[in-house]
Amino acid sequence: MSCPTCRVPVHTQFASPELVGPIVEGGLDPASDPAWAESGAKSPAEYARWAGHLCGMTCLRMALGADAPSLFSLRDGALEYGAYTEDVDGGIRGLVYAPFAMYVRERHGLEATVHRDLAPAEILDLLDEGRSVMASVHYAIRHPRRPAPGRGGHLVLLTSRTADGTGVHFHNPSGTSAATRAAELPLAGFERFFAGRGVSLSATAPQGDAAPGTGAGPGA
Repeated sequence: MSCPTCRVPVHTQFASPELVGPIVEGGLDPASDPAWAESGAKSPAEYARWAGHLCGMTCLRMALGADAPSLFSLRDGALEYGAYTEDVDGGIRGLVYAPFAMYVRERHGLEATVHRDLAPAEILDLLDEGRSVMASVHYAIRHPRRPAPGRGGHLVLLTSRTADGTGVHFHNPSGTSAATRAAELPLAGFERFFAGRGVSLSATAPQGDAAPGTGAGPGA
């Protein structure tokens, strides 16, 4: 589905958007998602193990547009570049920004720049340059009227300023409703959840290597 505000696709990291809430807030086993195969996963078990970690790949998938590969195809490429790693005990680590940026540049032809220290006002400048921004936020950003319990650990895709120019429009891979999947916040409201780091993307030729950085964990 294309967003009527910014025309960027709206995707969730779980294959059935209507099940995001039951999965991330109600404890539903992701393996029970009837649309799991649409993600490109090889089995319900693989889907259940990985989908909660793929907020970054969902952001990339949205940035790539209507013809983007499947979610798990993007995951496979990111794994090859070391943007995700797996511990011996089965733990999943990532998204790690520097190898992710290299993956995006080399495999998908987007310029990807790592921002290790990103001020909220700088996000507006990047959006004005026509870039989208994968920003590290707390997943509780889906409940912006509640106190922010922390910052970082989840990735959302900022695509434009709000109509009044003072806030941000963003797509949340773990949004539990249409209004939280394509959402808007004043900059000060967004800042409460924002960890001050991210990756900006642009469909132009690469401008050089990105600085190393650390990414986000599970989006649920």
